[in-house]
Amino acid sequence: MSRTGGKKPPLVAERRQPRKKAAAKPKPAARRKPARKSPRRKASGNVVVRFFRSIFAWLFRITFRIGVGLTVILALLVGGGVLYFHSTLPPVEALLDGRARGSVTILDREGKVFAWRGDQFGGQIRAGTVAPALKNAVIATEDKRFYRHIGVSPRGVASAVRINLREGRGPLSGNGGSTITQQTAKLLCIGTPFDPASGQTEQEYEAACREGSLWRKIKEATYALAMEAKYTKDDILTIYLNRAFLGAGARGFEAAAQRYFGKSAANVNASEAAMLAGLLKAPTRYAPTNNLQRSQDRANLIIGLMQDQKYLTDKEADFARANPAQLSDAAEARAGGYFADWVMDSGPAFLTSETTEDVIIRSTLDQRLQRAAESALKEVFETKVRAGSKAQAAIVVMSADGAVRAMVGGRKSKVNGAFNRATMAKRQTGSSFKPFVYAAALDLGFSPNATVVDDEYCLQVPGSGQYCPKNYDRKFRGRVTLTEALMKSLNVPAVKVSEEVGRDAVRKIAADFGIQSDLAAGPALALGASESTLLEMTGAYAGILNGGRSVTPYGLVELKLQGDDTPLIGQEGGMGERVITEKAAKHLVYMMNQVIENGTGRRAALPGRPAAGKTGTTSAARDAWFLGFTADYVTGVWMGYDDNTPLTGVTGSGLPSDIWRETMLRVHEGLPVHALPMTVPEPPRREAPKTAERRTKKKRNDSAERVLLDVLGKLLGGNRN
Repeated sequence: MSRTGGKKPPLVAERRQPRKKAAAKPKPAARRKPARKSPRRKASGNVVVRFFRSIFAWLFRITFRIGVGLTVILALLVGGGVLYFHSTLPPVEALLDGRARGSVTILDREGKVFAWRGDQFGGQIRAGTVAPALKNAVIATEDKRFYRHIGVSPRGVASAVRINLREGRGPLSGNGGSTITQQTAKLLCIGTPFDPASGQTEQEYEAACREGSLWRKIKEATYALAMEAKYTKDDILTIYLNRAFLGAGARGFEAAAQRYFGKSAANVNASEAAMLAGLLKAPTRYAPTNNLQRSQDRANLIIGLMQDQKYLTDKEADFARANPAQLSDAAEARAGGYFADWVMDSGPAFLTSETTEDVIIRSTLDQRLQRAAESALKEVFETKVRAGSKAQAAIVVMSADGAVRAMVGGRKSKVNGAFNRATMAKRQTGSSFKPFVYAAALDLGFSPNATVVDDEYCLQVPGSGQYCPKNYDRKFRGRVTLTEALMKSLNVPAVKVSEEVGRDAVRKIAADFGIQSDLAAGPALALGASESTLLEMTGAYAGILNGGRSVTPYGLVELKLQGDDTPLIGQEGGMGERVITEKAAKHLVYMMNQVIENGTGRRAALPGRPAAGKTGTTSAARDAWFLGFTADYVTGVWMGYDDNTPLTGVTGSGLPSDIWRETMLRVHEGLPVHALPMTVPEPPRREAPKTAERRTKKKRNDSAERVLLDVLGKLLGGNRN
């Protein structure tokens, strides 16, 4: 087919891709046909779930908002409390000695410390100056995160609550999870000092400070935060180290180190530091003076903690365990518990038991003699007294001037505040009273060789009837000398002599020698029916030894405040007025020497050393005594039951003599032998037979004359006076 117009069109291949056209208006999207909905199920469960979900969501929002609000309020309260406590906290130095009462330190005759009373404070120490081992031991034991927390430890509290609940206690009972800072807040009683004027006792105050209620815990935590803001960590630790109670009256680690080890807290070793830190848990229970082994076992646990926390190497820990802490000599002996109590009672209460000052008392105690008396008593009871016996005994050792050198008030010597049988127990003295009867006779001029007849003897006592004394063995010995009568402790001659010289004279001499107890009024006075204490009796015997002068036993030499040079109280006691002549005293010493050499006190004899003394046994053997002396020391021993149960097979010549002998052997160990201050009387002159016969005839004639005069007088109706 032909085209009109001439040329042929060019031959071009068709485009595989269409040309790009100008952007056209987008067509509206076609409506998608909605998916066909499944019919709604009429299940009521979903509606309930949605309802409770909405309720819980609403409660959560409300609770969250309330919680946030309460947290903000609590934070503001805690912050306010912290700011308040922060403003009231004083300088650290003002918080180091917070004792409510002072202390009494008692020194022996050589000036060495042997006893403490009250709250002992050894002086201020700093966390930076104590032995590093002590600082580490305290932190390892009480608060290993001390230098990392802010004063409270939620982790520690949670752990403590878990332990308490597991052990069946309340969540706040037992373990408290307290940090050292919180414990310090408790020691400070949250800033409330003890006020005696409040009427609250010290015990009540301390109990209130230890209260464990939730509110108290919150206040302690707040106070702890304030302390952390006010002080450095070492300041807080310094307060803690100075105020912690560590048993035996020791307040602070310096006092405890001195009390138990005789050294400063700056010089304790690892084992000593562990023992001190171990006291924090239970000061009285773990005090080494109460039970050294228990305290050492506790210290081993602390050493283990120090080892675990890398404060000690394995080698150092092994060495510390192999060399446990030992008490100092003073703490080990703990000598003079009874003596210390007696000395405390001899001073005014405001300077002793109730003192608010630190007081120093210098005393007469000799610790060597104290140990001698304690060991002697222990030796006799362990070897010569039946096991389980409840019998008690007491010992007093003194010098001739009345200075008490040792005192044992009972079988348990390491005690404080216990009943002191040497000073408190008034017991019948028995035959140990007889020397005062013969002292009265000797003072009137009788000789030790004067005679008295030991035979049947009765007295009519107004209001009591007839009194007929009997000898211990129910036998009579006829005419005996005064020396023989005392040597064999004969009762009839003693009563006769007492009646001859007069009971009033006997009572006066006994009282002047220091026996202050009421003395019997009847003839039984001569046989020791009166009561007295061992201390009084020993003091009276000291008067015989010193030549016949009265003695007031004393233990306090001087009392002064710590740091002062001038004593507030000086010695009260010692030798007083003359009671009997020196000649009479020396004759009496001879007579009492014969008691030990040849009489009832032979078991008390000291080999190679002259001694004098007297036995005593009361009615039904309720009390047994032996008192005596050498030229150096006077010692008295009493034995009996606290409830007055009669002793079985015990007299003054038995176990009391043994205790006296064992005591004196130890007391005189290493001392030179001195002669007793006694005068041996001249032997009685023997008369020629004719002279004796003339005297006998004269006596008979005189007697016949008196009988004749009596008869004549009756016949004449007269009276002969």
